Amino acid sequence: MAKQIDKLSDPQIRRWIKAGTPVAKADGNGLTFTLSAAGTAAWVLRYRFGGKPRELTLGQYPDVSLKEARKRAGEARAQVQAGADVARERQREKTELAAAKSFRQLSDDYMAKVFPTLAASTVKQRRQHIEGVIGPRLGSMTAREVTTADVVRFIEALHRTKTPAVIELVFTALSEIFKHGVARHAVTANPCAGVSVAAIIGKAEPRRQRLKLTEAELRAVLPALPTIGTDNALAVKLLLLTCTRIGELTKAEWAHVDFGRAEWFVPDANSKTGRGFTVPLVPAALACFAALKPLACGSRFVLPARQTRRTRNHGGAEVPFEQRTLNAMLHKLCDALGEKVRRFTPHDLRSTARSHLAALGVNVIVAERCLNHSLGGLVGVYDQHDYMTERRAALETWASFVLACEAGEPWRQDNVIPIRAAA
Repeated sequence: MAKQIDKLSDPQIRRWIKAGTPVAKADGNGLTFTLSAAGTAAWVLRYRFGGKPRELTLGQYPDVSLKEARKRAGEARAQVQAGADVARERQREKTELAAAKSFRQLSDDYMAKVFPTLAASTVKQRRQHIEGVIGPRLGSMTAREVTTADVVRFIEALHRTKTPAVIELVFTALSEIFKHGVARHAVTANPCAGVSVAAIIGKAEPRRQRLKLTEAELRAVLPALPTIGTDNALAVKLLLLTCTRIGELTKAEWAHVDFGRAEWFVPDANSKTGRGFTVPLVPAALACFAALKPLACGSRFVLPARQTRRTRNHGGAEVPFEQRTLNAMLHKLCDALGEKVRRFTPHDLRSTARSHLAALGVNVIVAERCLNHSLGGLVGVYDQHDYMTERRAALETWASFVLACEAGEPWRQDNVIPIRAAA
């Protein structure tokens, strides 16, 4: 009995699609109509090659009609009879098409597919490295053409303008792109594999340890702050009194400061962790914000840019204070104080605050929350308390110590009542 062919009809297919139930219906000679649970209707040719079952997708319905599907199936069967594994050939064509992608296309695909799974801070940093550093050098090359030698030359060129720490981050981004390319069959191997940045540019110097300014150093620095300018001096005091990061303070807007509630909210976009948090403001910190208000001259930023060049470069728009400016002013201050203080950076003020909080008897969890550090482990999972009351008490004790150092008044450690976490 002859095999039945052309079994299907358009009305049947439309009824199956309307019903929405997954089906697989044969039209004859291996041509099959399939409807997935997701509602995707497609044509598949089933055949055998080398004694093994194979499948070739011919297209989706209704883009490929029943008549067109039969035509494509006939052409594919003819190729199979001539000795061609049509499904394998199709896969080879897709691989070759992927291989023809430029490195820029591959990096764009990596960012689109992988970035949604990464932390916001990682995405921001990696995008800068890919678009600003890697792309200009390798973007126009075909992804498969990039060799290990190209990677080595790239790192050597970076060494002339970038620090070893930045080069390591750029290299990590480059390697991750190629790992993605291997998984997507855009490249056959990762040219970064087996490459070491240290082997190319030498071992990086040990990372500078964060400083804790001693009480004696604080007593030298705080009274001298006015020499670097009122706004700079107030910014330094706020960093000490709030334990925040320089980037969080420079991006602060007046809309984020609530004088009535004595709180400053750092939104997600301004937080290093990508999660907003509220900083309790003790009276000394509120006084700093109040003193900065008239200096802002109506700007929405607590610390607006002072140089017209900065605003001009942004089309005249309001922009915040440049972090590097404060760094430079602190170096100037340290040079003027000579041996009275070690050279420090704005971030050292956080380690200074954290170390003194511990010395003042503040519970470790409260001290960590004052710096908006993740508690980590099971504590971070189960402890959802914000410690606002405890943090405010800790910062008030810390502020009294800072003000005593600024005023040159004595400070008695034995008068401090240890601040513990709430049970």
